[in-house]
Amino acid sequence: MTDIATPKLATADVCDALGEAVFAIPIIFADYGGRRDFAGPAVTIKTLDDNSALKKLVVTPGEGRVIVVDGGGSLRTALMGGNLAADAARNGWAGVVINGCVRDLHEICREDIGIKAVGTCPRKSVKAGRGDKDVDLGVGGIVIRPGYWIIADSDGVVVSPELPSL
Repeated sequence: MTDIATPKLATADVCDALGEAVFAIPIIFADYGGRRDFAGPAVTIKTLDDNSALKKLVVTPGEGRVIVVDGGGSLRTALMGGNLAADAARNGWAGVVINGCVRDLHEICREDIGIKAVGTCPRKSVKAGRGDKDVDLGVGGIVIRPGYWIIADSDGVVVSPELPSL
């Protein structure tokens, strides 16, 4: 992991301080990466059962940002596995939030990156080149735009249009 300063923000504290100005994603995400707490500006991907866009993104400089993948909540394939998690950690991404599945848990749990997803699936995704980057997402009824702040910990994932100052 590169030496990027990640804000230490607790989701409960952010919600208490900002009230209606912050949005909690009403999806129960599980923790899979080596970190439980992470925060950073969002880079968004919308895809379904195809991790091509995510694979291209994780090899670029993360600069402490958080990748948010709207995989439609699909349980059919995994959008991230051990290789992509290692690439994301090595390139300085703070975390990845996936409305979809991951695999290779024995590998991704060792990476110094936060990874949250709705579940696991041993089947790899297709590689058809599909997926849109830097688009507005609607995850759990919450709008997530590129650059919005994502704050994640064991309590859940919250979204704020700006960096919360507590």
